[in-house]
Amino acid sequence: MEVPDLGHGITGPLSPREGMVKNVSLESLQLCERDGKAEDSGVVGMELPVPVNIRISHITCDSFKICWDMDPRTKDKITHYFIDLNKKETKSSNKFKHKDVPTKLVAKAVPLPMTVRGHWFLSPRTEYTVAVQTASKQSDGDYAISEWSDIVEFCTADYSSVHLNQLLQKAEVIAGRMLPFTVFYRNQNQEYFEHCRAAQGGRMLPSVKDNSGSHGSPLSGKLEGIFFSCNTEFNTGQPAQDSPYGRYRFQIPAEALFDADTRLYFGDFYCMYTAYHYVILVLAPRGSAGDMYCSERLPELDAASNRFLTRTVGEDGRVEFRHAQDLILELIYTEPVDISRGTVGQISGHQLMSLSTVNAKKDPSCKICNISVGR
Repeated sequence: MEVPDLGHGITGPLSPREGMVKNVSLESLQLCERDGKAEDSGVVGMELPVPVNIRISHITCDSFKICWDMDPRTKDKITHYFIDLNKKETKSSNKFKHKDVPTKLVAKAVPLPMTVRGHWFLSPRTEYTVAVQTASKQSDGDYAISEWSDIVEFCTADYSSVHLNQLLQKAEVIAGRMLPFTVFYRNQNQEYFEHCRAAQGGRMLPSVKDNSGSHGSPLSGKLEGIFFSCNTEFNTGQPAQDSPYGRYRFQIPAEALFDADTRLYFGDFYCMYTAYHYVILVLAPRGSAGDMYCSERLPELDAASNRFLTRTVGEDGRVEFRHAQDLILELIYTEPVDISRGTVGQISGHQLMSLSTVNAKKDPSCKICNISVGR
């Protein structure tokens, strides 16, 4: 049932978040600690059914449906549901960080399953616990309530194609003009390339992408690939001589990785509390495992006409490559690359570790690269 209006709170007016939850008619948002005792949140004077067999379904990055069973003989007494939603604590939680405040949703009793939606209290790729009470509003405005149900756990989903297209459109706004380039390059330390030659048959092998970028990205921790860059300096037309990843650089002609049979996908748009913005693109040979993964999850870009990275063929048959000037492009190539197809050399600049994006967290306050779902 779609009930867009929110009422006023039991314990006070709603915060500026009011109006964000579209599918649950909330009469209050009560922030409190729950220890499992019904006496903590109402009056126990009426026997109300305790929800059992709670089921969570239709999970997205910022919504879910919830359903449960209860004694049908007392259903007519129920006027409201109390839903207690908390982020699940993990062993890696920061003990010194302020604890997330539990969220108690008070919703009118609507037919089940009921959709709970709200980007201000649900984040993508996050584990939650949920418990439910049934309640009956009394004539004096107080509530008679049941005992809490058993606690159930679930995890929210990645960004959907809808959310990724929103990020894509935001990135297009600031992409800037297109500059020509001729090579893809990858910086690492000398030991990395020695290991590739000695232990990997002279090949750079794909590895699982880290957790940098948007928290809801379907790439992080799932897609395997090799990171490359293509950005050039405006005044020289060549790759920068500084890098945060190492003093040795592998360079390969752009055509070797981005040919007519390579598909191009948009993966993410983010920043790290700086003025620089990053776009992640995926280059996947048609029919490869990486291509199959991306085709089901990411927006595909027209290789000859997009705002980030293009490959065009002139009338004379000459192939030209261009990249966006005002974005730092991070390119993931999904297949192994033989070092013999390019060259490895030492750069003359510095290793600027502060510019590394390894496991970098996205700035959730940036208005340029965030969308209205969990960050």
